[in-house]
Amino acid sequence: MEVQIEDSWKQVLAPEFEKPYFKKLVDFIKSERQQSILYPPGPLIFKAFEACPLEQVKVVIIGQDPYHGPGQANGLCFSVSDGQKLPPSLQNIFKEIHRDLGKPIPTSGNLERWAQQGVLLLNATLTVRAHSPGSHQHQGWEIFTDAVIQVLSATQLQLVFLLWGSYAQQKGSIIDSRKHLILQSPHPSPFSAHRGFLGNSHFSKTNDYLTSHGKSAIDW
Repeated sequence: MEVQIEDSWKQVLAPEFEKPYFKKLVDFIKSERQQSILYPPGPLIFKAFEACPLEQVKVVIIGQDPYHGPGQANGLCFSVSDGQKLPPSLQNIFKEIHRDLGKPIPTSGNLERWAQQGVLLLNATLTVRAHSPGSHQHQGWEIFTDAVIQVLSATQLQLVFLLWGSYAQQKGSIIDSRKHLILQSPHPSPFSAHRGFLGNSHFSKTNDYLTSHGKSAIDW
């Protein structure tokens, strides 16, 4: 099956595109698109991979599914397009960066600048029906993104995986903790951020790990 995805990722993920689950997933997306509005727009579904080729990945942040409101989802987890209001979880992420590193809180929630530095902003589910959170879960995307994480764990060295909340933490079992740093905390959602996300210092810890292994720090 021909899937439009960045070349370095295409090489390692090509076997997934031929598996029955992926073909069923494509059929599901096509059917959904005929009767509903889906986010993000088709050209942005694999934006996380385009913005951060495999060999450039240093950090992996795992989200749940895309934002489901008009104009929000841009293919990068937790990120919104320029001009969009900052969602509550992203506000808390910026608050923690400010507390941890003293950086000013940005006015734009577009995180493409992180991706360009080697942060893979990966949602576990890459599409969603408008105004219906979780509507594309358990259709095959999670199998695909598990494969992405397994490829990263197996082929790369000294990555940092940021697992916020129980949903992301389920992915921890397929990451080799002997080769990579796994940082876990509650989710930055307003419902849980005060139970340990705020104050987790994950951004400075990430940079300390990267620089200790000869990699450049992320300008958060």
